[in-house]
Amino acid sequence: MDAGEQWATIAAVLLGAVSTHLTNYAMERQRKKHELVTRWDSKKLDAYEGYIDSVRACIFLAVQLYEHKEGLRASAVSEHDMLAEMATAGRLRGRAFERIMLLGGDDVVEAAHDLNALALSVDWQANGTIDGTLDEWRARHRAVFRGINDFHEAARSDLGVDGGVTGEQHPERDLLLPPAQRDGNERA
Repeated sequence: MDAGEQWATIAAVLLGAVSTHLTNYAMERQRKKHELVTRWDSKKLDAYEGYIDSVRACIFLAVQLYEHKEGLRASAVSEHDMLAEMATAGRLRGRAFERIMLLGGDDVVEAAHDLNALALSVDWQANGTIDGTLDEWRARHRAVFRGINDFHEAARSDLGVDGGVTGEQHPERDLLLPPAQRDGNERA
């Protein structure tokens, strides 16, 4: 083997080593980038789930208070205690909203702002801050649940989840009411 062949062999070994190093570097960089995206998607999912859970908890408490105040359903809990629970739930909803502000994409943040406004109108009618009829109460509920669906759509899109919760496959649904209230035999 002459010197030229030895240099060609050394060059080929060096080229192989450099290309292996560059390939490994690129793959490791891609793996870390994927881990980072996955980590943030996990945090986003937790934030989105926590926010919707807190919104729904506030709605449940508002319904409990409204039905108690309007005489639709008796409650063993005093109105004062219900208001205190609503205040605590509202504070938790606010904290959950702040996580959305930190982690959510633009469309998710806007959907959360809209949902907050709708949820507050339910709270306000329940605690007497604003007046309204039973029909207005139901309209507020329809609006807040449409807002929840809009938030779901924005969150799914932000997370890259295929499909949707509205549209032809999932038409809008109305409130579920007991038969006596659906047929117009309401007490309030």
